[in-house]
Amino acid sequence: MSIITLTSDWGTSDYYLAAVKGTILAQLPDVSIVDISHHIQPFDVESAAFTIRNCYKSFPAGTVHIIGLNSEESVDTPHIILKSAGQYFVGADNGIFSMIFEPEHIEAIIEIDIPQDSDFFTFSSRDRFAKVAVQIIKGTALEELGDAKESCARRILFQPTTSADTINGLVIHVDAYENLITNISEKLFREMKKGRSFEIYSSGYRLRKIHSGYMDVGTADLVAIFGSHGMLEIAINQGKASSLCGIRRNASVVITFSNA
Repeated sequence: MSIITLTSDWGTSDYYLAAVKGTILAQLPDVSIVDISHHIQPFDVESAAFTIRNCYKSFPAGTVHIIGLNSEESVDTPHIILKSAGQYFVGADNGIFSMIFEPEHIEAIIEIDIPQDSDFFTFSSRDRFAKVAVQIIKGTALEELGDAKESCARRILFQPTTSADTINGLVIHVDAYENLITNISEKLFREMKKGRSFEIYSSGYRLRKIHSGYMDVGTADLVAIFGSHGMLEIAINQGKASSLCGIRRNASVVITFSNA
């Protein structure tokens, strides 16, 4: 089965999503189209990267992913195809790819050099990305779709900083449940802990234990866990941590370690 996924900030109240799906299905009636998300906040490339990074590995080789954010082409933002893990990612080279993939995991980058199917240039996902995705599914070689590039545009994400007794991180994503997902990985935490006690601090809230799941604490209690994404997460059991605690994306999260 051939699969094309769609990720965008279009929402579902306008015609954009239906137009892209119709364009694909008119050429590939049997393709399976999977909606990853169309509720990314407008132009929020970081959130889209987080979403794609945490789900694309669940798809089989040969899947084509269309990324419909900030997709207007310019000299500084060409349209590209990136291949990784045997899958194909089609979008604008606006820095999003560098937030999804480590350079060593990139198998090929192609700057797209085929005409789009419209005289207008504001709907690249329908008029160009869909065309490219169809060609890839049909078996067209990547070199027929454009020229190879050495690298994609870099967009630097804030990484946690550490000292002997401290990790300084931040909230990088607030999910639909208003759980607060940080950029502090379980791997980094374990490396720093070394048998010591610890305290997690953010916006006046303190936690001294990491649990295995949300239900390990009482209803409406604050809890820290390592989620399926491998990152430290602060949540409220059956509650909304972000709004109830007043903690938003980019809020500071500090873990201090001690021998006490």
